[in-house]
Amino acid sequence: MSAHAQARAKAKGGAARRRPGPTLGPVAGGFRGWEGAALRGRMAQGMVLCGALVLCGGLLAPATGLSQAPTPAPPFRRVDIALGCSYVGDDVRGLLRAPGGSSSEHPATLVLRGIDVRDDGNLDDVTEYKVPQENLDPSSPIVFEASAPLVSIPHAESLLHADCEGEEVNCEISPYNSKWAGQGPCRTSWFMATLRLSGGISIVLVLRGPHCGSQEKAEEHNATLHPKLRIPVSKEGTLLTTVEFQSSSRNTSLRTHLGGSVTLDCRFALAPSSSLSSLEWRRQHQGSGRIVFQYQVGSTGPTAQPKVHVDVAELLGSGDASLSLQGVSVGDEGTYICLMATRLHKAQHIIQLHVAAPPRVRVIPAVVSFERDVTTTLACNIAGYYPLDVSVSWTQKTSEGDMEIPLSHAHFSSHRQNQDGTYSITSYLSISSATARAPATYSCHVSHVALAEPISVSAHLKEPEQTGLEGLVGGFIATVIFIVVLFIVLRRRAAKPKSEQLLRASE
Repeated sequence: MSAHAQARAKAKGGAARRRPGPTLGPVAGGFRGWEGAALRGRMAQGMVLCGALVLCGGLLAPATGLSQAPTPAPPFRRVDIALGCSYVGDDVRGLLRAPGGSSSEHPATLVLRGIDVRDDGNLDDVTEYKVPQENLDPSSPIVFEASAPLVSIPHAESLLHADCEGEEVNCEISPYNSKWAGQGPCRTSWFMATLRLSGGISIVLVLRGPHCGSQEKAEEHNATLHPKLRIPVSKEGTLLTTVEFQSSSRNTSLRTHLGGSVTLDCRFALAPSSSLSSLEWRRQHQGSGRIVFQYQVGSTGPTAQPKVHVDVAELLGSGDASLSLQGVSVGDEGTYICLMATRLHKAQHIIQLHVAAPPRVRVIPAVVSFERDVTTTLACNIAGYYPLDVSVSWTQKTSEGDMEIPLSHAHFSSHRQNQDGTYSITSYLSISSATARAPATYSCHVSHVALAEPISVSAHLKEPEQTGLEGLVGGFIATVIFIVVLFIVLRRRAAKPKSEQLLRASE
């Protein structure tokens, strides 16, 4: 059974259950089957376990029965979680690699021992991690065994079930050096493990290795030292470490709408022997940066930019260092860095915040009535969107068919930036009475990252109003009747004086 295939363990010495089927590598070869990938630091497939198919099937099995009574919260169980990692060499300084410095990568494994996870009944087939029996040499993978009796491991369930959820885990371990950590024999007694899940979770673990006294004692008694790190190893050839400081964030990238509110998640936990010294949130964008929140433990209070809030009570009580932004504007977009510091260590998380504003679309005019030898221009106004990229297209639909015909003869104005940082643009489409057939519908389609689906706004082309034969005949008849009536009236008026004259003559 391969080392990776023993990634999970029962709480108290549960025996491994062997299952038929392929494994990732031979027992004698240990990590050899994936050593090339480890050298590239690409062990993104964080956990593999014996019996994974059974566990995944349990997680994905549909519920049965018409109704079920509420079930109590599942109990916790201690398991081991093994992650394929890469070890980055000694040119790492603190949080970031030394600029221009060279670094070496080496295959490694991080085994988180005795981690509490919720047992929902699907952990019966997990197996105990067994350290591969190999001769210690500089080319062997470095196995870090990390216990966490004083600090909880965040997102342990996500790490445990990453393979079933289809998530990749990237793990990198590096020596952590700080000016307080000592020099000489103690210079590599602290390590930093950085875990990133493809779903967005990031975790930083600060690991304490053998302390100075044990190392000096080991050297005096010719104990086994790791051939690469020169640190005492266990009988199995592993490096025994303890998690002293952990921090995490649920998201490495967030998108929020203009004017809304957003929370940038950042949390930590410390061993009782450590305490938080400071918290700093910094925003970087387009080559410039500034501090948006800063708090020094013991000071009178935090320093914060407008619209920015961190709950100091939660920070000191539960380790919640999350940053809240109210009324998000385009100017709030950028890279946010959550930096937590103790007397000995620092850890940081980087979160990309993207701001989006959906466009407003209007077509002018909405109704067109054609006359002969006339060209009409439709204007599709797209306003108030962010970011800049927007897609605009036109289609025509006639009464002869239901299909929309794409049109390619539209032209555009230049982008215009509004005072709030959003953009506007206008697309023009000219239609001529010589070529257009009415009735028809012309639609402007707009796609943008802030839209769940494209917006379509239409203008309708009506047939020109024409005078029919019935109208001509009716008008002619009305005119004739009017003339006849007028003639009769005038004739009667002319005959009336003559009749009066004859009457008088007879008298």
